[in-house]
Amino acid sequence: MDKIKVCIVDDNREIVHIMNEYLNEQEDMEVLGVAYDGKECLTLLEQEEPDVLLLDIIMPHMDGLAVLQTLSENKHTKTPHIIMLTAFGQEDVMRKAVQYGASYFVLKPFDFKNLLDKIRDVTNRAP
Repeated sequence: MDKIKVCIVDDNREIVHIMNEYLNEQEDMEVLGVAYDGKECLTLLEQEEPDVLLLDIIMPHMDGLAVLQTLSENKHTKTPHIIMLTAFGQEDVMRKAVQYGASYFVLKPFDFKNLLDKIRDVTNRAP
């Protein structure tokens, strides 16, 4: 079976590094690329077609909601399953993210096993 292809977007380079290493250690996952802000994310998605996008909400230059909105308006691009990473659970922000196509929210700090479960859930793949 093909590996689950993941892209990671977060402005916290340490978290990105840790997630990248952890996900690449999974037999059923592969990190295609990382980005540190919303603009880099859109460029990355022009080059790669991940199954899952791990997307932080609060980032410089372009936040996660703006990325979601851009992806939802760009219908000719294959949109990955999107798991939002956030340090806070503001209801109006979460509602808007779901409206733009987010599948799940994972609150920081998060449990890596829980994150793996969410990635597998959205792609309908059991470990």
